[in-house]
Amino acid sequence: MQRKIVGIISVWVLIVSNIARADEGMWLPHLLKEMNEARMKSLGMKITAADIYSINRGSLKDAVVSFGGFCTGEVISSQGLVLTNHHCGNSAIQSHSSLQNNYLKNGFWAQNTAAELPNKSLYVTFIVKIEDVTKNIMQGVSNQLSEKERQSIIDKNIAALKSSYKKGSTEDLLIKSFFEGNSYLLFVTETFKDVRLVGAPPSSIGNFGQDTDNWMWPRHTGDFSLFRIYADKNNQPAAYSPNNVPYRPKKALTISLNGIKEGDFTMVMGFPGKTTQYLPGVAVEQIRTVNDPAKIAIRSKILTVLDGFMRKDEGIKIQYAAKYASISNAWKKWQGEVLGLTVSNAFAKKTNFENVFQSRVNSSSSFGQYKNILSDFKAAYAEYEPYALARDYYTEITSRMELFTIISRLIEVGNSYFNGGENAFKQKAAEALPYLQGLLKDFNPQVDKAVFKTLIEHYASQPQKFISPYLTELYKKSGNDWEKLTETIYGKGELYDAASLEKMLQMDGKNFSDVLTKNIAVQLRDDMLESYQKKVQNPIQPLQDKINNLQRTYTQAQPEVMKEKKFYPDANSTLRVAYGQVSSYKPRNGIVYNYSTTLDGVVEKYKPNDYEFDVPEKLLKLYADKDYGRYGINGTMPVCFIASNHTTGGNSGSPALNAYGQLIGLNFDRVWEGTMSDINYDASICRNIMVDIRYVLFIIDKFAGAGHLVKEMNIVQTNGGRK
Repeated sequence: MQRKIVGIISVWVLIVSNIARADEGMWLPHLLKEMNEARMKSLGMKITAADIYSINRGSLKDAVVSFGGFCTGEVISSQGLVLTNHHCGNSAIQSHSSLQNNYLKNGFWAQNTAAELPNKSLYVTFIVKIEDVTKNIMQGVSNQLSEKERQSIIDKNIAALKSSYKKGSTEDLLIKSFFEGNSYLLFVTETFKDVRLVGAPPSSIGNFGQDTDNWMWPRHTGDFSLFRIYADKNNQPAAYSPNNVPYRPKKALTISLNGIKEGDFTMVMGFPGKTTQYLPGVAVEQIRTVNDPAKIAIRSKILTVLDGFMRKDEGIKIQYAAKYASISNAWKKWQGEVLGLTVSNAFAKKTNFENVFQSRVNSSSSFGQYKNILSDFKAAYAEYEPYALARDYYTEITSRMELFTIISRLIEVGNSYFNGGENAFKQKAAEALPYLQGLLKDFNPQVDKAVFKTLIEHYASQPQKFISPYLTELYKKSGNDWEKLTETIYGKGELYDAASLEKMLQMDGKNFSDVLTKNIAVQLRDDMLESYQKKVQNPIQPLQDKINNLQRTYTQAQPEVMKEKKFYPDANSTLRVAYGQVSSYKPRNGIVYNYSTTLDGVVEKYKPNDYEFDVPEKLLKLYADKDYGRYGINGTMPVCFIASNHTTGGNSGSPALNAYGQLIGLNFDRVWEGTMSDINYDASICRNIMVDIRYVLFIIDKFAGAGHLVKEMNIVQTNGGRK
């Protein structure tokens, strides 16, 4: 059995049959030659797998970065210029914004490198090379081990490999599991921590359509922003310094102005976050009917509260813009996921697959160990369901109460006194102060109170056994009035007033802890956490371990039993390649969506002074004059397009490349009906959305007047010559 576990990547590589469901997949770049090159070329690709991934020369992978660990970016000039989405750069743009200099609203363009703005904690990571280290990591692992024992051995093997592996002085090592822990790959990485804001369009362009258009097609959003990587004088990673210079990359992408047409080959490279393609049908149905609807309901309540405040107050809008976008993003995605899983009959497809799987298992003695796996899944998920729902309630609700976020940090400070004494407390308090001051910069007590009141009432609507006893007690003492309870919890503001917090953190450790533990809000947070740990977390853990074990075995079994299908590992924030074609689609009966949009659609949606659909006067003037420069085509200005590339969260900012590996767009979204591609890719409705690179350049050059940035780039009009 151990031999089969260790060899799953080898089995996977040797399978050469056609992909079962069109060209879905998030493929590992170092295996493209064996797995995908022939198919990619049949779709029109003109380059080789070595042009995409090579450790011997500059390749496309050397121009693609993990942007901040949450998005993707690409290097587009020899001076370290990085292109990513506006929503990926949103927090950085917001951090430099104020009512006086509202870069979110008005945009920002550095006219020279001296004007580029540093961003604390922002970084980009390059992949140097990838190695299969499954044999090293799986030494001593067997199926007889418990989950805890298994993980302990794996952790020791990872630590041993990291300590013995030879790497460069500026390189780091990342070891990640694949196929539910059946395989392991090592990534040699290089991270640059001096990343500066260079340019961003106003939100009326970069976030045009905002919430209404999010996850929707057709789109008309110029979702991009520009940053620059800085290095020391030796071109090595370095902390921020005014003496740092623009980074000289191994590879910068060439930009094509050729445009796109139906059926064109496209490729997306990036760092997709998480998918679960190999779940059993029972799990998919539980997501569709139980977990997603619960999370949607909670976030609907939060967004209603925030929207009410943001529409009335520009200052609050600045404070909460990034938070609102973050909450809304998953909220709308889950709605599309439920819709997609329903209309694509995902459960039926899973069931059909499982019926074939079970039939093959039953007919062969060599698959005996898999005979009961599907029935075991069904029993495990039935037991798991109520606890998983309670977990979603707790995590979704408490994570959105910013008062609880403050309390959590203060408790860390208090614990440092009990664990390490006064000196440890002083150090932790000093570290916490700037963090809390930064948090309070974008904190409004009235908003947080309203959010708390709404969510705590919803929390109390679940089965009594999952509710905090202390909350029940406080509710009764408040005369069964949630408004009064909220006022009691928020008190006089000592936990969210900057001056009061600073004064608290200047106390000695004992007095600080005494004050903290006597606070009613702290007591409630502690009791909610304790109730969650005892009533949800503790009972769910053995169930989760059981499901994890079943999933690992099932993931191992599928390529063994279903040999006609190619298998790719689920996304886990590592570098992947997806490929497909520019393609229109039919989401519902009687509706056909074209594959591209133009600036005409922006003007059609234009609503003066509307927070979602306002359009800058200069853009309207450029449109009226048809002043598109070399970026327009036949009197129109392309804006966005779609293709069948398999993407997910983390692919935001990923480069969209043509058959020659040239940049033609910037990935930023998926169509609403296809968001279920994380669980169930369906080629008929799954499309990724990209902003056309011609629109990006048009905005930089003609709208912003930042032509100096365009001059840095290598732009071609034909597949060989420079424009």
